Amino acid sequence: MRAGVAFALAAYALYWVVGIVAPQTYRPSFLLLALVLTFLAYPAGSARASHADEGGPGAPPPEAAWRPIHWRALDWGLIALSIVTLAWPIVQGDQFIYRAATPTSVDLALGCALIVVVLEATRRTVGSTLPITAILFLAYAYGGALLDRVGLSLIAHRGYSIERIVGNLYMTLEGILGVPLDVASTYIVLFTIYGAVLERSGAGRFFVEWAMAAIGRSRAGAGPGRTVTLAGYLLGAVSGSGVANTVMLGSVSWPMMRRAGYPPDMAGAILASAGIGAILAPPVMGAAAFLIAEFLNISYFGVVKMAAIPAALYYCSIVVTVEADSRRLALRRSDVPTRSLAAVTRGGWFYFLSIAAILVFMARGSTAFSAVFWATVIAAGASFLSRDHALWPRRLVAALSAGGIGIVPVVATTAAAGIIVGVVTLTGLGLKAASLIVTLAGDHQFLTILYSAAAVWVLGLAVPVTASYIIAAVMVAPALTEVGISPSAAHMFIFYYAVLSEVSPPTALSPFAAAAITGGRPFRTTMLTWKYTIPAFVVPFVFTVSPRGAAVLMQGSAVTVVWVSIVAAAGLALIAAGAGGYVWRRPATTIERAAAIAAGLAVLWLI
Repeated sequence: MRAGVAFALAAYALYWVVGIVAPQTYRPSFLLLALVLTFLAYPAGSARASHADEGGPGAPPPEAAWRPIHWRALDWGLIALSIVTLAWPIVQGDQFIYRAATPTSVDLALGCALIVVVLEATRRTVGSTLPITAILFLAYAYGGALLDRVGLSLIAHRGYSIERIVGNLYMTLEGILGVPLDVASTYIVLFTIYGAVLERSGAGRFFVEWAMAAIGRSRAGAGPGRTVTLAGYLLGAVSGSGVANTVMLGSVSWPMMRRAGYPPDMAGAILASAGIGAILAPPVMGAAAFLIAEFLNISYFGVVKMAAIPAALYYCSIVVTVEADSRRLALRRSDVPTRSLAAVTRGGWFYFLSIAAILVFMARGSTAFSAVFWATVIAAGASFLSRDHALWPRRLVAALSAGGIGIVPVVATTAAAGIIVGVVTLTGLGLKAASLIVTLAGDHQFLTILYSAAAVWVLGLAVPVTASYIIAAVMVAPALTEVGISPSAAHMFIFYYAVLSEVSPPTALSPFAAAAITGGRPFRTTMLTWKYTIPAFVVPFVFTVSPRGAAVLMQGSAVTVVWVSIVAAAGLALIAAGAGGYVWRRPATTIERAAAIAAGLAVLWLI
């Protein structure tokens, strides 16, 4: 039954591209299917894997036939509530929206029930932190007047009734059914389906083999590390999933890295840093990237262009650090047999077709929805060029079902985030938070950027990347724009820091997953992952501190974009070489490492 509902969800999303379904119908009906699938795929009382974001849903727990009857009844009760609460807006039609300010008792009861159902679905898929955060925001909306009595007048408000809160969150397109869910039910689900189809067609192993053939040969033992980095980019360009990318890379590449002498902790850090980059890598990127297009009211292709150079800088800095580490540790050359690049390309060139198709379609003006729809069709058709991975009907249905199940944590996250966004909009908290950041920074631009980075990073320690970006977009981005930073740079800045919070415990699932594969120590692996990703923490400052730095977002003349990108790459290379501990063709002393990092920061500051 679970597979059937998952297939129906994916098929419905694909139908939406070619059919006409009004938002007032599509969003609640999509959420209805997703919630039903959630309680089938994540049943009460069964073991649940922890998920921090869209970056790694993994495999949902199997159905537990042994579960007590009351637990099975709970699942079916929640499924029934999902159907009733979300069928009601569809049946009621326009009248439902018109009475949002004065909900009936039925509206109020069903709205409260939907909030509970969404929070439970979120708890099952991504853990308790986000639901607790949403509950705190609901309490803030209701009891805002009490804050004035305890000295928090800066964020206090008059307070709102239950009717007003539920009407806003349930009966309008500004709460649970708002922009975050809209993006999940359109952009994200389509790209998730595309990634599932491409993966089932055998693209994952091909990209690793292609990367090994392209840059894997090295006398210094850096080949496996470089291979993982390039393969991480290629896999990330179609998966947009940090944890899933890390696990896929590790399962294929760890034996090769072990034979080359990579210590388990170091290997895990390389796998994790390359995997996390999937969320930054165009054209698919992570779920939050699709939200940028909605918040900025630009095409998704515009977001892809802005992200292209920062993603390349991120992976280039990892390559330099890997090279420095490999030479400093004197790792041995890997003897993994590999075919020539030409031979590997001949065997799987068709895997690049759908990726190229997405970029071509969007560059020619097609919507992202249309581009990924036809890319999915091309990927399915191209699979027949592989004898072992052709997507015959049964395998295609399985791929679509995998895509449907893969979107479940994202839908739950965005629905819960919609509660938070609805409260922020209703109470005006976003402007108050922005004013607080600017006030603390004394209207100083650099301090505002620094405080904003810290705020988004701390926020990301508690909630998934998508939710972190959504909350920061309405509370932190206004602070950045208030001190003169362009909206596009502000949103890319908070997107970057929301993603990089994945490196830090307790949400550092990619390093933890990598450590499980390599047998390394989780905490040590996480700290080494910090080292590989430190240059990426600097990139957002490049395009916010200096107006010329915005060139790395492809804003400006072609000459400026090329020049600033080269200078930024040089600065990051110095930082990476210092972090890796190998400069001027020999292991570096502590002073030399510090000097290299300082020089890199100086180069970036002077852009």
